Amino acid sequence: MEIGELITFIQVAELESFSDAADKLFLTQPAISKRIASLEANLGVKLFDRIGRKVQLTEAGERLLPKARKISNDLDDIKRSMTLQMDEISGLLRISTSHHIGLHRLPKSLKQFQNRYPNAQIDIEFTQSEDAYRKVIQGDVEIGIITLNSSPDQYVTSIPIWSDPLKCVVSNDHPLADEEQVDVLALSKYQCVLPNENTFTRQIAETVFASHQVKPNVRMNTNNLETLAMLVTIGWGWSVLPSTLVDTQLKVLDLPAFNVERKLGVIHHNQRTLSRAARAFIDMLQNEPNPR
Repeated sequence: MEIGELITFIQVAELESFSDAADKLFLTQPAISKRIASLEANLGVKLFDRIGRKVQLTEAGERLLPKARKISNDLDDIKRSMTLQMDEISGLLRISTSHHIGLHRLPKSLKQFQNRYPNAQIDIEFTQSEDAYRKVIQGDVEIGIITLNSSPDQYVTSIPIWSDPLKCVVSNDHPLADEEQVDVLALSKYQCVLPNENTFTRQIAETVFASHQVKPNVRMNTNNLETLAMLVTIGWGWSVLPSTLVDTQLKVLDLPAFNVERKLGVIHHNQRTLSRAARAFIDMLQNEPNPR
């Protein structure tokens, strides 16, 4: 039994005419007859008596009509309910983001989203960009807000939101702090503290060094950018940090080769249908006047 057959049955019963039902449903009369015949075959009863040009419900048809109307009304209620739900931004939005972005880029946006859409709930996980990337690929979270990979997976859609310039920094008492300009070869002679090798930020730095046929003298690796800033401050070596972490305790080197930036933004699996909450959050990030 199909819904279309029940709808056709209701129209024929109410209009007492196969031809009028065909006009109402924008079908041919043979198509109407075929639907009614199929319904009668499925139920094993005769629903209409055809006396001349007049169509009348049989006893079985009389019993079916209120049930068919109820099913039709229930379907209309479902459609209305779904329409109302689709007009409302609600439900649970799972986000994975890096610690750095969560601390320095998202607080204002998260507050605005909750104020604008109070019926939506956000489950946010703070991790590394690379872990958030994998979680999106695996379908564990709906969107990731991360340092964008320059070579994303074919199933990942990347949406740039912020430009994040990187600065090469040293402590104020570092031997290079007073140099007017530094080149990569001179920098490679000094120890550094950098993000782990598997990070997108480290890959950016490695690319710069590889283009000059040298390697960085890495003293320590850590994925926490705030920790890197602290280690530079106490003299453990130079590092590459986002401009948002540069303060008076750090000296930015004039290093033309490191005139680079990270792109921060949103990723999602391109084979996943985004919820209205996810779309609203992405739209808000793209349209709100966030610091670049």
